[in-house]
Amino acid sequence: MFKQGWYKKAKHIASKNFNKRPNNMDISLVVVHCISLPEGEYSNHNVENLFLNQLDCDSHKSFADLKEVEVSAHFYIKRTGEVIQFVSVDNRAWHAGISNFQGRQGCNDFSIGIELQGTDKTAYEFEQYRSLNELLVDLKETYIELKAITGHQNIAPGRKTDPGKCFDWDKVNDLDGVDKYS
Repeated sequence: MFKQGWYKKAKHIASKNFNKRPNNMDISLVVVHCISLPEGEYSNHNVENLFLNQLDCDSHKSFADLKEVEVSAHFYIKRTGEVIQFVSVDNRAWHAGISNFQGRQGCNDFSIGIELQGTDKTAYEFEQYRSLNELLVDLKETYIELKAITGHQNIAPGRKTDPGKCFDWDKVNDLDGVDKYS
C-alpha cells in the first residue's frame, strides 16, 4: 500500500516543505484539517500551489498573510474524494504548527496531517469521508502504529478551528485501538 512512505492510491505532488522526523519517533496520531483558498472556493489549485510555495499571494486579498509561509500536509482530500500526497509519511510535514496532544509538544514530529478541502463552516462530502476512511485503514493496517485521530482545533486550541463543527466524527470509521478526539 505504501512505498517509501508514498501511498499507492494517491496522486503524488512532492512538496519541499518537510524535514526528517526525530530518530525513533513513533507515528501514532492523525490530525484532520480543512483548507480552501480563498475560503469556500474549490475549483482552483491554490492549495496545491500553497504547499509547493507557488501561490501568488497578491492574487486575492485573503492570501496576504500567506506570504513567506511554508506549510504542507501529508495528504489533501479534495471534494471529489481524490487523494493527493505531498510528503512521505516517513517525513515530518509542516501542518500542525505550535501544538500539543495529551502533553506531547510538537505534533508534527509524531503525526500525519490530512487536509480536507473545505471550511470549518460547511459540510464535507461523502466521497471525502470515504477516502479518509480508506486512507486511515491503510495507514493503520500497513504502515503506522495509529493510536488516535483528532482535529487541528484540539491540538492548537484558540489558534485553530478546523476541521470545525461541520466535520461529522461519526462518519469516521471506528478502528480497533484508535481513539477519536472530536
